[in-house]
Amino acid sequence: MLQQTQVERVIPFYNNFLKQFPTVQKLAKASLAQVLKSWQGLGYNRRAKMLHQAAKEVVEKHKGMFPTVREGLETLPGVGPYTAGAMAAFAYNQDSIFIETNIRTAVTHHFFQNKKKVSDKEIIKILEQVFPEGRSREWYSALMDYGAYLKKSGVKLNSKSKHYTKQSKFAGSLREARGAILRALAIKSEQGETLCNLLGPTRKPQLKLALDALLAEDLIVRRGGKYGLAR
Repeated sequence: MLQQTQVERVIPFYNNFLKQFPTVQKLAKASLAQVLKSWQGLGYNRRAKMLHQAAKEVVEKHKGMFPTVREGLETLPGVGPYTAGAMAAFAYNQDSIFIETNIRTAVTHHFFQNKKKVSDKEIIKILEQVFPEGRSREWYSALMDYGAYLKKSGVKLNSKSKHYTKQSKFAGSLREARGAILRALAIKSEQGETLCNLLGPTRKPQLKLALDALLAEDLIVRRGGKYGLAR
């Protein structure tokens, strides 16, 4: 939920999600439509689909228990190096090197003040040198909080990263079109023509692109001439 989304926005969704799906078993048994409805308002709905798939895999392949090593975690749908590293560190307190935006800010601020484009490889080298073995959970909690504090204090260093990409505006974007379709389908099934006109005639081509993309990603399905959330 925190990928591309600020903590303050995530907290109420996180709490409500856990009330509805308190265990990995309940999440795995739920339909994708139920998961997508619970996710409404967060955006980037592929995250919800991947989480649902990961829950199914944990139940079916791992007897309801998450892998306890980083390599095993990375085999789950939607889990990349950062998520696997963070889970290894926080859930299991394993010595694990990973980077997220606040960690990147803290390291860049103190070690690369005079460099314009800093690669994550350079940041990882620093982290490997200063990492306190056996204290992963405590270390990252402090480091991430410190990075967040720097940002609130006016230290803005994202653009110094080689990997930084400025997020496009939501208004008028394909993300907005996708969200509009999913919100409508969370209420009831609709004809394609209705969905393509949700944001007005000038954006009809964009809505058609969004509709086709959601269908290709198996987030929605077509039944009897109407579209609905995937089951």
